[in-house]
Amino acid sequence: MSPNAPTRQLTLFDSMCIIAGVVIGAGIYETTPLIASNVASPTSLLMVWVIGGVISLVGAFCYAELATAYPKDGGDFVYLSRAYGPRAGFLFAWTEYWMVRPGSIGMMAFVFARFANQLYPLTGPPFDALGKLVAPSAATPEAVSFVVYAVGSIVVLTITNSLGVKSGKWTQNALTVAKVLGLIAIFIVGLFFVPTRAAVEATPAEASDSSSFQLALILVLFTYGGWNDLSYVAAEVRNPSRNLFRALALGVTTITVIYILVNIAFLKGLGLAGTASNTVAVDLLTLAVGDYAGRAISLLICFSCLGAINGTLFAGSRIYYAVGTEHKLVSWLGSWSGRFDAPVRALLFQGGTAVVWTMLFGNEQGFQRLLIFTAPVFWFFAFMVALSVIVLREKDRDTPRQHQVVFYPWLPIFFALSCAFMLESSVTYALSNWRTETGWAPEALASVGVICAGIAVATFAIRKK
Repeated sequence: MSPNAPTRQLTLFDSMCIIAGVVIGAGIYETTPLIASNVASPTSLLMVWVIGGVISLVGAFCYAELATAYPKDGGDFVYLSRAYGPRAGFLFAWTEYWMVRPGSIGMMAFVFARFANQLYPLTGPPFDALGKLVAPSAATPEAVSFVVYAVGSIVVLTITNSLGVKSGKWTQNALTVAKVLGLIAIFIVGLFFVPTRAAVEATPAEASDSSSFQLALILVLFTYGGWNDLSYVAAEVRNPSRNLFRALALGVTTITVIYILVNIAFLKGLGLAGTASNTVAVDLLTLAVGDYAGRAISLLICFSCLGAINGTLFAGSRIYYAVGTEHKLVSWLGSWSGRFDAPVRALLFQGGTAVVWTMLFGNEQGFQRLLIFTAPVFWFFAFMVALSVIVLREKDRDTPRQHQVVFYPWLPIFFALSCAFMLESSVTYALSNWRTETGWAPEALASVGVICAGIAVATFAIRKK
């Protein structure tokens, strides 16, 4: 463990930018059409976004109690370790490192690459040579450009965060402000500069049943994902007893309002059928600014993806730093650089793994399949964290709790049931994709292998501790 330690440098605004920056990625642009195609009316579309916001806000209240009671870096690692023992916490960190974080970072990096390539393709002799280094399996110049953009974004943002907390948070703030202003601009354009779409489109019958609405809710909750990342940096938030709760509550509420307003703009300008278009944001802006819409949306999505990648790198590194301070097996990760004021080893370790995975997968579709099999792991631990609110109330009765969940224990139970719903849905979907035409899905086998290895390593790490 390093003699240096994190200091409380994150203000309320910084904390809210971490939440909004991680949550608001490309999801609002990429999943909105899928959600719209699975609801029966504009009212149902807005209702599913409200439900997703309410579930996320209840979860934020649960996390506020945990984060203010245990204001340490590591978040879920800390809560799971205290509630269920160190093996549970270590296994969470293990799966985050090998599966969940690389999958999220790599997926977002390739979405960034897709839209950055539309703005400026990286082709020509210099990039061809670089492509042979970072993308030896890429078959086309476009594929090379994608991998170079994806790897480059991870490397640059990892270095940025390694230069210190201030460098990381200023980058996060700038990217978050840019993406939020862009979404506000979409709302203003849709509300005031595009004629109202008066026609009410007929919705396919299959989009009105309960299974379609359930799929829409799953997609919405995926788009809200990431607000809990603030708990991973709790040791760096100023006045944590006050600002952790406020940042979680205000951050999730702000995101919910933004999502609803943007969908109102889509519905007003395009109607429900138009909102189901895969290019919904471009279609809306085209009505106001013409051919410039495509490039404007591509640029906005690039900012959104970079903000999500930066926030995920910033918060995720604190998980591994926290594990290093608790377990001798990986104690070298528990080093906080006094020179750079950052967990440099954890950042480089995390970024390096994400880069290797990005080079190995080489495309966005590979990460999409990986996320199918990591989603059950993510929601399982979210379910366990939700229950830990109740477990730790009984286990650590003497621990001060500045912000106790209201309507206890019903809100934690509601959040746990919501996580259980997502767990069941993700398991069902993963099982349906378990096999391919050529045999077992390699991503599925890798996921099972990582979990089994994690159980064994966790047992060894606990003994060594």
